[in-house]
Amino acid sequence: MAIRPASEASFEYSVPIVVIGAGACGLTAALSAHEQGAGVLVLERDSRPSGSTSLSAGLIPAAGTRFQREKGIEDSPELFAADLAAKAHGENDPGVVRAIAEASGPTVDWLAESQGLEFHLVEGFTYPGHSRLRMHGPKSQTGADLEAMLLGAAERAGIDIVTNASVEDLFADESGRVVAVAAKRPDGTEEIVGCEAVILACNGFGGNPDLVRRHIPEMAEAEYCGHTSNTGDALAWGQVLGAATGDLASYQGHGSVPRPHSAPLTWAVITLGGFQVNRDGRRFANEMRGYSEHAEEVLKQPDRFAWDIYDARCEAPALAFHDYKEFKRLGAIKEAGSISELAAVTGIPEDALAKTLADVQGYARGGGTDPFGRDFTINPPLSPPYRAAKITGALFHTQGGLAIDAEAQVLRPDGTRLPNLFAGGGAARGLSGPSSWGYLSGNGLLSATVLGRIAGLAAARLVGRGA
Repeated sequence: MAIRPASEASFEYSVPIVVIGAGACGLTAALSAHEQGAGVLVLERDSRPSGSTSLSAGLIPAAGTRFQREKGIEDSPELFAADLAAKAHGENDPGVVRAIAEASGPTVDWLAESQGLEFHLVEGFTYPGHSRLRMHGPKSQTGADLEAMLLGAAERAGIDIVTNASVEDLFADESGRVVAVAAKRPDGTEEIVGCEAVILACNGFGGNPDLVRRHIPEMAEAEYCGHTSNTGDALAWGQVLGAATGDLASYQGHGSVPRPHSAPLTWAVITLGGFQVNRDGRRFANEMRGYSEHAEEVLKQPDRFAWDIYDARCEAPALAFHDYKEFKRLGAIKEAGSISELAAVTGIPEDALAKTLADVQGYARGGGTDPFGRDFTINPPLSPPYRAAKITGALFHTQGGLAIDAEAQVLRPDGTRLPNLFAGGGAARGLSGPSSWGYLSGNGLLSATVLGRIAGLAAARLVGRGA
């Protein structure tokens, strides 16, 4: 990956806006710019667009949507921004947080009403850190369906998406203005496309072991469950162009990934009263801190695994997730009618498991205080039949990246803008602050779709096609 002099750019055709990456960020950006009348070309490295979006649950948190109003849920950008800031301990960019919170509801409504995406509001449980029900996504609650719907919208709009086009180099002048991009095709040939603006929507660096080891050493040996094409290209280009970066130690992990599968088991089963134990039958952390930071806690346990323990009541909302139904079909979810059966299917010492379960049931009834600080009284005690899943901690995507302003334009260290470079999703500094503890559920797709929307509109204005 390199930045080449603008004088070396020789191209036969040019488009106003080039979008690099055809995941949720890139497609939302392209749809937004196209709607304003700007010409857009999306370049995608893979043969079939999927990216991190397809590996997610496809859920976008947003405040003040029509879906919330239809359910009588009162929410606001101010409340959402406060939740985002609280989870990140106030160490995220307040201007970007405010801009994303304000644009979140309108973005989800626009995707549904103008672009034809079929969304619903997830009910039945509240994700940790969110003060309202605000997760929106496909009814299957799978990212593959979200990606498919976005691709369908792009096709209906007539947006050109070129696959098998791996962008290797950008051409820029001395001011940092990008004038063209070079994409390598499968046969090794290079195609150069001129442009007036570039939107980096090619995610972060989770698929680059060297960068993970440098910036997130605690996850260097963790299983990576993100998209392998997330190799840090946007970060490399931006840094050579003189961009500032932020929060490179931040990431979204997940402390509940069933072995040997690579998709997360929804945290709903924990939120509703489930808990985790290690191989010795002992709890080891407050599970309600959040599933991202909990990945590291799981990896600290003997043999780097743990068990989710919950019951049929906790499982009920999980059954709405496509991935969860697949886990059941593949036998990753164990069932037990008693503690002795639970011990048998997990291999956990029965006496230790029985004590831990009795302690948790006691906390739920108000009989004692959890030493890890979790409040179990908000849910009923667990009861048979029980469920159990053997899980590990994993890295899904990075949350640090290029510094941006409230219009998703990339910034230099002195706060000035690079002339025509925009970034969203994992390519940009996210909303999660400097570490894993700042990740609020849905931050990945929130920054992808909403920053994509913001970047597309801003780029269209820059090239003279936006209002």
